[in-house]
Amino acid sequence: MIRPRIAGHPIFRPSDAGVSPGLRPRGRSGPRVGAVQYLNTRPLVHGLSDHDLDLCYDLPSRLADRLADGSLDVALIPTVELFRSPGHTIVSNACIGCLGPVMSVKLFFRVAPSAVTTLAVDEGSRTSAALSRILLAERHHVHPAVSVLPIGANLRDTSADAVLLIGDRALGPGPGSVGGGSVQVVWDLGDEWLKWTGLPFVFAVWAAREGVDATGLAASLEAARDTGVANLAAIAAAEAAGHGLTVPQCLAYLRDNLHFHLGERERSGLSRFRAHAERLGLVPSRETVAARSVGTTSDRRTV
Repeated sequence: MIRPRIAGHPIFRPSDAGVSPGLRPRGRSGPRVGAVQYLNTRPLVHGLSDHDLDLCYDLPSRLADRLADGSLDVALIPTVELFRSPGHTIVSNACIGCLGPVMSVKLFFRVAPSAVTTLAVDEGSRTSAALSRILLAERHHVHPAVSVLPIGANLRDTSADAVLLIGDRALGPGPGSVGGGSVQVVWDLGDEWLKWTGLPFVFAVWAAREGVDATGLAASLEAARDTGVANLAAIAAAEAAGHGLTVPQCLAYLRDNLHFHLGERERSGLSRFRAHAERLGLVPSRETVAARSVGTTSDRRTV
């Protein structure tokens, strides 16, 4: 069994190798691209340094903010942030997704799902937090009070009825007695989404901010992805020890639980996710976005 690591997000933390978060290599003059050096993103960024990009690495939430404020042209961002920033567009068929169990994104229940009144969500889990609320609302008609669980915290650090954990901490525990009380039910969110909708789930995409023509960048992002997918064994060998995994465990996670291609079914999954998020008010509705766009255009013409 893969045992969780209490002190952080090894599956999701920036890798110690390569460029430090917030910094970019010198001597590059291509598009300003923001990426993430997490274990689950390594197949996407494995070959990026071979392309002419002004590349930097940072946390996903910061990348979304930097894309929105114009300091980046393209970034790998959580899908829920794509819907919250209507000017952003998907620019590549490379993504982070799953076709069933994702293993590292789980919701732990101390009570039956239909009885949940409080939900603690991992501080680093914007998309997964939205997915948790959607599954609870649409499948069990519950709308719990939501609190944020700081990065590094665990089940024992909250008394919430349901707790969303991501990373190594989600890989180990199952139903039974664990720190912080007994766990009755565990949902793997990728698996629950597939069973409910029959569709893949997409956690992150490459997006460009409004006004940026990133058409020519798609080939580089997809070539980097293809290089990474072709070298999963090498990535696993390099990353496993630093994340508390054996090489076979790490390889199985990258190969069997993650999916890196954004096709028609993945886009259908994204559309379904957005529709449910809009219904719950987690992202602006398309009608609201359209109205804002018309208003902005009118204001600009008046000025």
